Amino acid sequence: MKILVISAVSLFLSLGAAAVAQTTTVVVPGDVKTYVLKQETPSVTFEGDVVVGTALPDTVEIHTIPDQPDYGYVVVNQKRVLVNPKTRAVIEVIE
Repeated sequence: MKILVISAVSLFLSLGAAAVAQTTTVVVPGDVKTYVLKQETPSVTFEGDVVVGTALPDTVEIHTIPDQPDYGYVVVNQKRVLVNPKTRAVIEVIE
């Protein structure tokens, strides 16, 4: 019985560690944010919350950032949003 309890606790702890390991923080260069904040881009409407991890639909045009192929941006629901242009996933909501 003790071995079963110890095994269950070990499994729980290892799964908890795996969940924590999947949480990543993207550190966006300051010049990327500065560039995006200076752009005058019209806002598009998106139904639902725009939060980190949200994948934007193909109908939303993602704007490129010069010399920064890993980042794109869009203004959604009046908020400036950094996006991974390959996956269309929101990286950060700036404002």
